[in-house]
Amino acid sequence: MHFEKINQFDNLEFSYICKNSGGYISRNHNIFENIILNSLNQFILNMAVFGTPIFKLGEGNKNLLILAGTHGNELSSQVAALDLINKLLTKDLNNTIYVIPFLAPKSTMDNLRHYDEMDLNRSAHIKGSLSCCLLDVIKELKIDYVGDFHTTALNSNPGIEAVFCSKQPSLESYLIASYISNSVCCELIPYDFAGETYTGAIEDVCNLNGIPSITGEVLSPFGEVAKGSIRRSFLQMNSFLEYFGD
Repeated sequence: MHFEKINQFDNLEFSYICKNSGGYISRNHNIFENIILNSLNQFILNMAVFGTPIFKLGEGNKNLLILAGTHGNELSSQVAALDLINKLLTKDLNNTIYVIPFLAPKSTMDNLRHYDEMDLNRSAHIKGSLSCCLLDVIKELKIDYVGDFHTTALNSNPGIEAVFCSKQPSLESYLIASYISNSVCCELIPYDFAGETYTGAIEDVCNLNGIPSITGEVLSPFGEVAKGSIRRSFLQMNSFLEYFGD
């Protein structure tokens, strides 16, 4: 995968995971009104028109991936991912950090959970799906750890602020999630073995492939941004990076 340097932003490179998934994020007013329109965020939104952009910061020991927008109508974590890129841009990093703020920009534009009539968090095992393409990129980039960040609504699953993980076959999934849970004071939801409850979840498929991964959830109605939810998601992401020294 070839990454291009961005002249106006030092320490930032970008590439695309998929060129068929682009969308105009600005058409979704529920997310757009929560985005600070500085030059960096405007650049990222422009890149999302043409596909699923992935951004690279730093050159360090471990390769870490922060993912948001697996479900297009889970908005707070996508804004938090933009905030995270802005923060990391001026920070001395110990690791190489990749950030995907919108996995399926078209779904975010349309404020829809599914992309191409598919739940991207139930299809990472299906060849040709966008989430399976993501898994191929994770392997190509030799990503060591993945944090997939979502929002959840009341009376849905899990319906509380939480971190999902599994103890086997990648024990560090549990250790990372425990750290985040203690750090930001949210519920820890561990499974004994990855994939035992859901098939095709990005976190589970990564763990089954020996890439320790977690899923973070914060409370916000689907398709909306609840007060304080962007900050809570940002804190989960930040805690994930802190575990590795960033």
